Amino acid sequence: MTQIVLYGIPNCDTVRKARKWLDAEEVAYRFHDFRKDGTDPERLAGWIGTAGRDTLLNRRGTTWRKLPETAKDGIDDDAGVALMTEHPALIKRPVVEHAGGLLVGFDEAEWRTALL
Repeated sequence: MTQIVLYGIPNCDTVRKARKWLDAEEVAYRFHDFRKDGTDPERLAGWIGTAGRDTLLNRRGTTWRKLPETAKDGIDDDAGVALMTEHPALIKRPVVEHAGGLLVGFDEAEWRTALL
C-alpha cells in the first residue's frame, strides 16, 4: 500500500483530532503542513476533480468570511484552485490521500472503513 498522506494545518482542531485517531489506530501516515510545505495547484485541481469544489472549499472559516465579495462570487474550479493556493485555510481539513482514494474532513466511521 502507498503511504497515507494527511494534509492540513497543525493548529486546526479537526486535524489534531484526525491525527490523534490515526495514532490511536496505529495507522502510519506522513503529515503535509499546508502552511510550511505549501499547496500544489495541480494536486488541488485533482482533488477538486475527485471530491468536488464544494466539498473541498471551506466556506465556514474566517478566511472565507474575510474575502471580498468579488472573490467569492461565481467561483469556478480554476478560481477555487487559485484561492486555495493563495489561502490554504480555505481548504477543508484534513485531506487524506490513501491507496483507495481521497478523504476530505474527518468522519471516524468513513475513515475506519477506508483506512483499516
